[in-house]
Amino acid sequence: MDNLLGLLRIHIQRGVNLAVRDMRSSDPYLIVKMGKDKLKTRVVKRSVNPEWNEQLTLLISDPSLPILLSVYDKDTFSFDDKMGDAQFEIGPYIQALKQVGFRGLEDGAIISTVQPSKQNCLAEESCIIWSKGKLVQNMTLRLRNVECGEVELQLQWIHVPSSKGL
Repeated sequence: MDNLLGLLRIHIQRGVNLAVRDMRSSDPYLIVKMGKDKLKTRVVKRSVNPEWNEQLTLLISDPSLPILLSVYDKDTFSFDDKMGDAQFEIGPYIQALKQVGFRGLEDGAIISTVQPSKQNCLAEESCIIWSKGKLVQNMTLRLRNVECGEVELQLQWIHVPSSKGL
């Protein structure tokens, strides 16, 4: 991995008000794709408000690539049903990481914000904050191509000593 810049840990926290795809509920799981990389959460049975609380880690070599999240309903005897998707960019987070001078910041200090727009799937303002000695970005993504649903997640950068770095 000559082009490796670092790792991006995506803490998939929860789904909120996801679409019903079975009789009264769904069995959702989430797939994260960036370029050729693809990661998957576990299935949460019978829930439209799943608590995944899972950390997925992507190798980042091209931070300009968008990250695509797709939510599916697990089915046993047929193809899994799509429950929506969302896309986001990590550019604003990477720019915040490149700033210097995080020493001495108070826990919870807001470094930058990203506003919802037609170009992103943010359901609300996304804050990039200093939390417990790390820079993180909290996001609530509104799912597209579906009647309802949001996914809450948090981004965190992991520096790899042998990488090119930012």
